[in-house]
Amino acid sequence: MAHLSDFDTEKRYKAVVKDTSRLTPQNTEEVREIILEVKDSEFECEVDQSFGVLVKATGDFGNTFHHRLYSVADLPSRINGNPKITMLVKRCSYIDDFNGEEYKGVASNYLCDRKKGDEITVTGPFQLPFRVPEDKTANMILIGMGTGIAPFRAFIKHIYKNVKDWEGKIRLFYGARSGLELLYLNDKDGDLTNYYDKDTFEAFHALSKRPHWADSIELEKALEEQTTELKELLSKSNTYVYVAGYANILNKLNTSFSKILGSEEKWKLRKAELIAGRKWAEIIF
Repeated sequence: MAHLSDFDTEKRYKAVVKDTSRLTPQNTEEVREIILEVKDSEFECEVDQSFGVLVKATGDFGNTFHHRLYSVADLPSRINGNPKITMLVKRCSYIDDFNGEEYKGVASNYLCDRKKGDEITVTGPFQLPFRVPEDKTANMILIGMGTGIAPFRAFIKHIYKNVKDWEGKIRLFYGARSGLELLYLNDKDGDLTNYYDKDTFEAFHALSKRPHWADSIELEKALEEQTTELKELLSKSNTYVYVAGYANILNKLNTSFSKILGSEEKWKLRKAELIAGRKWAEIIF
């Protein structure tokens, strides 16, 4: 798995914030959709790519640059001939294991605080592990948590608007604490609901029973409720599984897919086959 230090940050581009809007309600975790215009017509970032944001940070050893990668959250387009890219950013903080103090995430807070017209520095583009299969009969199981919906939103829109005539099944499992936090799958900004009428597309929501109590999101339940179909899809040689979310999502998936296939051994074997065939890919953040 690549580390941030492996990515080239020498080639940098200036980008201007064209729009920034909060997608989640005020009493929930803040997630913003930010639209950027990159001030270089040669910059290209496709739906299977990510880009970086460089933030100048002051640390114990002087000024440094903090580099963070973001998936493209919408189809690429142009503003005045310049590339337009859309990103999702969740305002983050973390608790230091040693002193117990809370610290703000450098890049996420920087980006969430940007206003329309502000300039930022971007890098890339960089290849994502996710690719749209060339085979239009291929099936895709897409599993995203929180801002992990970003690359899949771009994927789904690309498939139905640009690739067209898709024959394989696309099943999206999306986790959020409440229905209000279902980015792009709610009444406010739900452009993915436009594809509910497609014979090949279906989305399933994994929510928390008690979001105000910070109960865990019931991803396993959402998956296991579709046991019959998922078991059938996993039996096919042209099925791809793509995952985007926090580290604990992998344990949840291993548990659920073991139940769906009947044993841990069967799932380990099938996952190994998917990985070997380049039909399993994950982005963990």
